[in-house]
Amino acid sequence: MEENVFAKIVKGEIPCYKIYEDEKNLAFLDIAPETKGHTLVIPKVDVDKVYELGDEDYSSLFFAVKKVAKRMEEIFGERVIMKVVGTDVPHAHVHLMPMDRTWKHGRVLELTEEEFKEIQEKLRF
Repeated sequence: MEENVFAKIVKGEIPCYKIYEDEKNLAFLDIAPETKGHTLVIPKVDVDKVYELGDEDYSSLFFAVKKVAKRMEEIFGERVIMKVVGTDVPHAHVHLMPMDRTWKHGRVLELTEEEFKEIQEKLRF
């Protein structure tokens, strides 16, 4: 079976705009963001669905989600929504998005590399 893009990001084979990392999890900016700051939080273990994680990894993932979401809210001053979906990449992940007034579901922002780096720098732990 071919490795998915998130597994390659965890291994460092594909670069990302990393904002948070601990022993079990990684958070990075979504390259097809719906809002500025749209972030993905993933477990480093390669499982398809969130509910396939063991209890310890599940708890660890949502502790990381909480930590990143609080930081996002502090930085952007916006409420943060969470989507736990996973059909786009077969690797458990959680989307975190600051809600601004211009948000429209499914819209993809086109950000420059400089804008990604600026957001990364604001959110990085």
